[in-house]
This record gives sequence, structure tokens and C-alpha cells, in this order.
Amino acid sequence: MVNIVIIGCSSGIGLETAKYLKKQGYKVYPTVKNEAHIPTLQKMGFENVMKLDVRNSFEIADVIASVLVKDGKIDVWFNNAGFGQPGAIEDIETHILREQFETNVFGLHECTRQIIPIMRKQGHGRIIQHSSVLGLVSLFGRGAYNASKYAIEGLTDTLRLELKDTNIYPIILNTGPITSSFRKTAMRKLKENVDIEDSVFKEKYIQNLAKKKSEVPFNEEPIAVAKVVEKIILTSKPKPRYYITKATYLLGYLKRILSTLALDRILSRIG
Repeated sequence: MVNIVIIGCSSGIGLETAKYLKKQGYKVYPTVKNEAHIPTLQKMGFENVMKLDVRNSFEIADVIASVLVKDGKIDVWFNNAGFGQPGAIEDIETHILREQFETNVFGLHECTRQIIPIMRKQGHGRIIQHSSVLGLVSLFGRGAYNASKYAIEGLTDTLRLELKDTNIYPIILNTGPITSSFRKTAMRKLKENVDIEDSVFKEKYIQNLAKKKSEVPFNEEPIAVAKVVEKIILTSKPKPRYYITKATYLLGYLKRILSTLALDRILSRIG
């Protein structure tokens, strides 16, 4: 039986992917950052829920060891943890940028670094890195998040070259807008970490805070991600990257065909 460890399953994409794959008969090991969420997943029928904060290398090691004791292998590792810190570059203090990278980049890297030796030893594995459409293009006011996703792209592209002679596949998901608590968390981070009142971008921030989820174009449901993850599991040689949502396909295409300035003019309207 194929088993998969999914990071960040307290809600949204991680939870829905775990539920979908469990229903399809895969052995799912969901993890949550806050152990208070463990009983909720257990009530859903998940027997192997574990606490994992990707900023804690010891917790990563414990999860890996626990899965190996139960199953002896880890077929798929889905690095799904992450959040978005909105704010213009000049409004983001360096320690806030560092906080963004601690989870989105350094946590992902530590998970990846620890799982590779296991997959080398067992002779196979798939490491799914959850990037974003904002790992392909940048939007106004998302500098910290953009940078974290660009970093994931660079790390994973390099890792693919380093693992080319193995049966270990690093895979990037470039996901666009998906229904989740992501936006709610991002707006909370904006209010917590950005001095909105004293910013030259105050009006833009206020507009974004007032924007409803239904106003986000090309939004899709988390099942779109779950089905791509299953496709990666089922195919013998998965692709290096998968676009998810029409927004990703559209913006990825425009990046390939337009000049930088022409693309900037379009992106500035979206931001």
C-alpha cells in the first residue's frame, strides 16, 4: 500500500487532500502544527495523526521515525505547510520576512533534507513541494510570500538535478487561489505586522481587507489539489511541476510570452 505523509492538515488543502486520499484507500499520515487539532482529525477516522511544526527539526525526525516503525517506508512526502504575509516590501520589517521564511522555506527545506536519506535507502520516493502561482509571477503587496515561493522553486529545481540518477522525484505544485483559511490568516498577519495607518499604501491595504473571498477570480476548491496529488502517486514518472487552477495556467503562459514590463502592467492590475 502506498503511504503518504501530509504536512499542514488542520484545515484547507492539507485536510481535504488527506480526506480524499484516505477515501481512495491510501494510508495517510496527516500532521498538524497545533496538537489541539489532533482529536478533530481522529474523529474523522485518521488513526495516525501527529504533531509537526516544521520549524522544529526534532518533531520532523519524530514523525519520520514513527512512520518507519509502523510502515517501514515513506512513499510520498507532501510539504504543504505555509502561510502568506501580506505587505509592501518597505512595510515588512526584516524579522517579519524571516518569520515568513522560517515556515515556508526553512521548514520545507528541513523536512526535505531529512526525508531524502530515507528515500535513498528504500530506493524510491516522491517529495511534493507546495509552491504557488506566486512562485512564477509576483503580485503587489505579496513580497514576503512571493520571495518564499521563489525560493522553493530554486531549491526544488536544484534538487531535481541532484536526484536525477535516483528514483526520487521532487515535484512542484504551482497552485492558484483555492478555498481555504489562507486569506483569513493572511489578513490577520497584515493587521498584526504592518503599520497600516502610517503606510503610503494605506488605501490599498484597506481595500484588500474589505475584499470578499468571492471576489478572487479563478478560485477553485481544495479537491483540485487532492486529485493532482493522487495523479502524482499513480504515475510511474511524475512531471517536475503541475499547474493547478486556471489562474496559474494563464499567468504562467503570460510570463512565457510577454516582456517583463508588459507582464508588470497586467500584474499591477491584479494586485
